[in-house]
Parts: sequence; structure tokens; C-alpha cells
Amino acid sequence: MARPFKQQRDPQRPARRPTTNFTPLPVDPNAPAEPTQRLHKLLALAGLGSRRDMEELIASGRVTVNGQIATVGVGVTEHDVVRLDSRPLRLPFEAELPQVLIYHKPEGEIVSQDDPEGRASVFDKLPKVKNGKWIAIGRLDMNTSGLLIFTTSGELANRFMHPRYEVEREYAVRIFGELTEGQIAQLKEGIELEDGPANFDSIIPQGGEGANHWYQVILREGRNREVRRLFEAFQLPVSRLMRVRFGPVNLPPRVKRGKMLKLEQKEVVGLLEWADLPLPKAPLRQLTQREKLKSTAVFTPKVRRQRISALDRPPRDAAEGEDKGYRGKPDATRSSVAKKPASRRPAANRRVRQTSDLSAPQMQKKSDRNRGRG
Repeated sequence: MARPFKQQRDPQRPARRPTTNFTPLPVDPNAPAEPTQRLHKLLALAGLGSRRDMEELIASGRVTVNGQIATVGVGVTEHDVVRLDSRPLRLPFEAELPQVLIYHKPEGEIVSQDDPEGRASVFDKLPKVKNGKWIAIGRLDMNTSGLLIFTTSGELANRFMHPRYEVEREYAVRIFGELTEGQIAQLKEGIELEDGPANFDSIIPQGGEGANHWYQVILREGRNREVRRLFEAFQLPVSRLMRVRFGPVNLPPRVKRGKMLKLEQKEVVGLLEWADLPLPKAPLRQLTQREKLKSTAVFTPKVRRQRISALDRPPRDAAEGEDKGYRGKPDATRSSVAKKPASRRPAANRRVRQTSDLSAPQMQKKSDRNRGRG
């Protein structure tokens, strides 16, 4: 049976009105308002950066709430639509369990995502994470090794790094020379550096051989090259520097140089309790035996991408010339166009087809063709 044609509506006939009348619900002025949370706090919980970074991001005008450009300090609810560069964001209004990685950083890697020189970065080795990004808790310079913590929670990273919390950093230091008792007392009391006074909370000699001596130091700041500058104030250069502890997190001996370890759920909960951060209300997910073994195993991170220095990149004009062909280009670009490959057999050894190779019917056909041309 053929399908009937759709009847066209008569333009002169008025449209049918809906029979059901929808009456808007009255708004109760005495009803409690929906709880709001600070936007920069939720963005930090989502793993987009620290609170200070999120305040700068909001001030740049890239974040909108319900189509309007957000302002610093604005509160949002679960029903508000928040976008970053026109991309909708999923904000964690309820506390979620973040991820935490421990990395034994070797020398020769930088702790930065943007490097114009294209040097090896620790961020090139991090595994991919959904609905967020990895945040490095504290930095280590290129020549410093040891404990480096990554997390997807901006709040947890802020609790570790903010100067007002004074979280302890413990280092193993090898210097060329030896400290005297007076120098140790002065380092504990404080030394005036270029950016203000600094001191160690503790200095414990660990022995050494020859001219090199090891010391275990603890301080509560994370200024640039602070440990090295304190020793260099006495003309004692640091030849080896390794961070072994950051707050309650120690560098496990089984995590060798260049290795990573993902903390278990119970360990992450312990960090949230130490940081006085809200815990997730939902129960922890039960892991399979394979997931348990994988979560406690030390692994070697794989480099996801190679950074190319700006000096090593080909000029843009040359790249465009190769893509667009040789029309209107100089001879140097024209030579880059692939030519038709020559025959594999040399011309001297190439056999020419003879008339004797033709059969009788082929000879007759060729003769008739030549006679027709004449």
C-alpha cells in the first residue's frame, strides 16, 4: 500500500490552539535559596588549576555563567551552565576522590608545560586523565631529582603549596665541603637572601667521603633554588640535591628514578583528611584483584609526545612550498617534487621487439593496416 501524501495546511485557516493550558507554578518567597558555591573553588576542584590560577582565568573573561561573562567571586548552583571558551564544564558540586601520582624525577627534566627550548618535561610522561588535568605539587629545577607529586585536585595542590600552611619539604643534599658548627647555627637562625630571609628548620649531617658531605635539611618554603642559595651563601656549592619528603608523603624506596606510582584510594582519603578537605559521600569503589595489583605496581611512564624546538622546525614558507607544488616557486623548491621513476632495466640491455616475433595472423593484420594508410 502506497504511503499517503502529507496534507498541506491551508494558510488561510488559523492554527489550532493547544487545548491544555500550562499554568506556571507560583514561587514561594519563603523557600530556602539553592546553595551556591564559589566558581573559582569549583574550577579548582575540577582539576583545572589552583584557586589563584582560576581567579586569573575568570578575570580574563574566558568563563561564562548562563551566557554572561563571569566575575571573580561569583557563586553558582548545580542548575547554572558554566562554559570555558564556549566549552561546557562539568563542575564537582559534591566532593569527588581525586587521583594522586608519585614520580621519582631524574635530573634533566623540567617541571613546565610550555618550554620554548623544547626540553624534556615531566608532563610529557603523565597518563591521560578525563574531565581535568594533572597539577604538579611544587616544582623542582632541572638539576634537582626526587619526589614530585601530581594530583587532579586544585584544592589539594593549594593545601600543599600555599605559604600560609608551611608544609615541610625534606631534602638530601651533597655539598662540596663541610659546614662548621657556627655555619649550621646560622643556617637555622636565618640568612638574608635576595628575596628575603630564609632558614632551615633542621640540618642533620649524614657523613660523606673525601671533600663531599651529605646533609638532611628541612624547610617550610618553596622559593626558587632556595636550598642551593642557602649553601652558596657560605661558598659551598651543591653537587647533588634530592627531595625525599613533601608533607606527609615520603618517596618510597621501591620507586626508583624515572618510575611512577599511583596512590591507592585509602591513601588518597588519608591525604584529604590531612588537608582538611571534604571527603566524598559515596563509598569507595570496590576494585578487582587485577585493579588492585595494577594500582600498587610501580610503572615506567611512556613519553606521549616529543617536543620539537623552534630552531629545529622547518621554515613555514618551505613547508608551504612542498605542499602547494612547484608552480611559481624557485628551482630549489621545484626539485623537491617527485619525478617519474626511470625504467629498472638499463637502455643498453633493453631488447627491441623484432618483426620476426610476430605471428602470421599478426603480420597479415599489420600489412592490411599499412595498405589502408597508403
